[in-house]
Amino acid sequence: MSNETNKDENIITAVLPGFMELTPKDQMAFDRMKDIIALTYKQFGFISIDTPAIERSEVLLTKAGGETEKQIYRFNKGDNDLSLRFDLTIPLARYVAEHQHDLVFPFRRSQIAKVYRGERPQKGRFREFYQCDIDIIGRDSLSLMNDAEISSIIYSVFSKLDFGPFVIKINNRKVINGLLESLGVVELGVEIMRTIDKLDKIGKDEVAKTLLEIGVPEEVSADIFRFLEISGTNEEIISILKQVGEKLSGNKEMFDLGVEELSEVVKSIELFGVPDKNIVIDLSIARGLDYYTGTVYETKLTDYPQVGSVCSGGRFDNLAEKYSDKKFPGVGISIGLTRLFSQLKDAGIIDATAGASTPTRALVIPMIEDMTVPFSIASKLRNAGVPTEVYFDDVKPKVKLAYANKLEIPYVILIGEDELSAGKYMLKDMVSGEQELIGEEDLIERLTS
Repeated sequence: MSNETNKDENIITAVLPGFMELTPKDQMAFDRMKDIIALTYKQFGFISIDTPAIERSEVLLTKAGGETEKQIYRFNKGDNDLSLRFDLTIPLARYVAEHQHDLVFPFRRSQIAKVYRGERPQKGRFREFYQCDIDIIGRDSLSLMNDAEISSIIYSVFSKLDFGPFVIKINNRKVINGLLESLGVVELGVEIMRTIDKLDKIGKDEVAKTLLEIGVPEEVSADIFRFLEISGTNEEIISILKQVGEKLSGNKEMFDLGVEELSEVVKSIELFGVPDKNIVIDLSIARGLDYYTGTVYETKLTDYPQVGSVCSGGRFDNLAEKYSDKKFPGVGISIGLTRLFSQLKDAGIIDATAGASTPTRALVIPMIEDMTVPFSIASKLRNAGVPTEVYFDDVKPKVKLAYANKLEIPYVILIGEDELSAGKYMLKDMVSGEQELIGEEDLIERLTS
């Protein structure tokens, strides 16, 4: 027999940096998280859509800016200038503009899909990753009650994921923009917002240094930091903000409107049953993307601050302004699922080793040549909602049982000549080791209970 091989020693099989590929146990744990998020979105009445991963570059670049634009994967195919989507919000804007006459508003959309960014690969940062988004889009107007409901959805998702205590930090971009206008630096607003958004990551000294570099005077930076450090209960912060508003110079209508909206949203959140301890006004929450215009959110796990924000988003006044002359205000959030899973696994919060490597709950092991009965019972179990597979290979029984053990399949159904004669099946509990000769109806009832 020839020992020749077609293997090419020059082919590298390792996954590219910045891309995540999971083993079965990890994938099962990842899918459990994704399923919880998807089901929660569905329970709140969001309809799932699926936009293309590749868009025309002109579509994606309309709202990209700063670092994001530099990270877009862009290429040409024939005469087409194309790019991979870097988030799910810009494709949503195009989708709403394209299908506006087919949609019912407010349009409640969810999308769980991969996005692509050419970032420098590092711990917790990926070039390909899942985002889990929801957005509520209005036509012409959208009630602030939707902003409050978004907070309740965040609360529901992370309560079900059960990663311990968490807090939803909330702010309003109008408040910050109004302050910057009063301080005479509103023209630097976008850069200031992006810098402030890095406060938790790089610290106050680095933020102050960056503000100086982009042209913010030291005395103005000091005023900004004093503002960001306002603390207290939500009610106390709103009260302080109203006092600040009274002292602002110039056009302070935007600031006052932001305070009014923030107060209304926080009060409305109570109606959705979200505990006070889970909602905190934090004036340092700015969100780096410049399309946010009102409410902004960041969610953090109390016991694991090193993980950073696990869910963020906010309100935007006009989602599709570059694609339509109609006004589509919206509010939404995004969970970076790939990053979240990676961070929580590294922190030991998720223990994928404790889970199974397969969704299979029952393994049918035929010990007869005629497969009619094994196929029949497998089909009936699947129809009853029991994930079931049949072992086909002709190997020793101990090999088949070892297969079930390695995958942690909880039940094995043995079918041999004796079982066929008795009209029953041998059900083996792979955890306890107990086995029982059981009829078809009882078998299905046992595995579905």
